[in-house]
Parts: sequence; C-alpha cells; structure tokens
Amino acid sequence: MHVVVAGSSGFIGSALVPALRGHGHTVRLLVRRPVQRADEIRWDPAEGRLDPDDLAGVDAVVDLAGVNAASRPLTPARKREVVASRVDSAGLLARTLAAETGVGAGGRPRILLQASGIGAYGDRGDDVLDEQEPIGDTFFAGVVRQWEAATAPAADAGVRVALLRTGIVLGPSGGALGRLLPLVRLGVGGRLGSGRQLWPWITLVDEVRAIEHLLTTPVHGPVNLVTRADRNVDVIRALADAFGRPAAVPVPAWALRTVLGDFSSEVLGSIGAVPAVLAASGFRPVHADLPSAARWVASGV
Repeated sequence: MHVVVAGSSGFIGSALVPALRGHGHTVRLLVRRPVQRADEIRWDPAEGRLDPDDLAGVDAVVDLAGVNAASRPLTPARKREVVASRVDSAGLLARTLAAETGVGAGGRPRILLQASGIGAYGDRGDDVLDEQEPIGDTFFAGVVRQWEAATAPAADAGVRVALLRTGIVLGPSGGALGRLLPLVRLGVGGRLGSGRQLWPWITLVDEVRAIEHLLTTPVHGPVNLVTRADRNVDVIRALADAFGRPAAVPVPAWALRTVLGDFSSEVLGSIGAVPAVLAASGFRPVHADLPSAARWVASGV
C-alpha cells in the first residue's frame, strides 16, 4: 500500500514508519519544514496548506499529529494549542482526501486512520467501556469530540475513517511512561493516587501492529486501541517486578492535581476500556497480559 503518515517523528510514528516499510508498504511523511528527501511532503495544518496532488494515488493516511499534552502545563493558551494541533491536522487531511477521487492507486477505497484518545470516555469508575459508550465531559473528552468530528468530510465522501482511541502506550522510552519509568527503575515508583483507577494499556509493539492491521481490515468509526484495563497499582507493580525493584513510594492525588492540573484527570481517572471492535476484527495482541508487557518494557530499557 501507499501510505502517508503525519506525526511520524513522535513516539508511535517513529515505530510505525519502519514497521510499515519493513512489511513492504511505500511510506511518505508529512513535514512542516522544507522537504529534504523524496519521501517527504510539506504541509502546514495551521495555515490549511496541503497540495491535493501530493495525496493523489495514496491508499491510506495515518494521522498521528498533535502536540504532546503532557509536556507543558495546560494553561488556557496551551489548551487551545492542544485542540488546534489536532483539529487543524485532522480537518485538513479529511478535506483533502474528500476532494480527491475516493480511491487509491489500486482502485481501493481510501482510508484515514485518525489518532484519537481513550480519554474520550472520561472518568467512569469500574464501568466496562466499549466503542458504543458516549463521549464524556472532561477537557480531554472534549478534545476528542472536536478531533474526531474534524474527520467528517472524509467519511461523508466515502473514505473509510477509523478513529484510533489509543490507551496508555507502554514502551521502553517516551510515551506515557517517559517520566515514570526512571522512577520505577530506581525503585522509587509507586501507585498514583488511590491506585485503584483503571488504566487501559497497550504495548508499543501492539499499537503499531494494530494500526497496520486496521489498514487492511474493513473497520470504521471508533476503535479502542487497548489490550486491557488494569488497576494503576497493578500496572506499577508489574513494571517494578520486571525491573526487580520495589514499588513502595505512592504519589498522593492532591500532589498530582497540583503538579499536573487538568492533565491529572488522565492519570487519576478510571477508564475501563475494552478492545471490542479490535478483537472482533480478528486482532490478537503479542503482549496480552501485564507480566509479559512489563517484561518487554524492561528488556528494552
């Protein structure tokens, strides 16, 4: 397949691109700077600039673009940036695909795999959440609502749009564990808040595999990209065990709220998401339980 990837330099994108190329796909990258290689396409989501000719004959677009919401305090200005970076990118790609012929180079219907977030559901306690559940009312649920809505022009034009509601991606570096893993490795990690909140997780290996699976599987609409949801305390303990370290230094909820502000809802909120659509499509994870996922994370650090 001929695949264009936005957000290729991020945590997920930097693992996805070599995997796709390794499996024989032709991959081109959307970049905001002047192009330096033949496999790059310049675009500017904030200005709405993307030459439609650059997507001519493309079979699929994977949009992983968006600023890291956890990298800086969520001031009002930063919140606007978080929303705009996602909505502008998704909207521009959707409109550009909609304006094209509707088929890729092989005459197949075109595909948009659009990044989204498992924060769509908000804090729901121990509820089991499949893709039919309504979107919640937290800040990040509101981000998801606007983010996913921006893809409507593509879906209306007959493009198959899958909305990748990704959970906590476990990897040896970066991602959701970027700040936590060094503490766990030093033996000073512990539960966050009560530790009873459900964390929906997936390893980076399975995240990449799931995205590639969805390129050729006729799934559309929301897809929970998670393997399972486990208690925060169990996730931390499994990681600590894999490193051969204790997990005895809890972080109280009030401290997380003070330091993280609105982003604390993503850490303290309980989201019991299940991969109903992904499982029904035939996808099976390599790391199906916490111990195997934690061992893989520890082996790569």
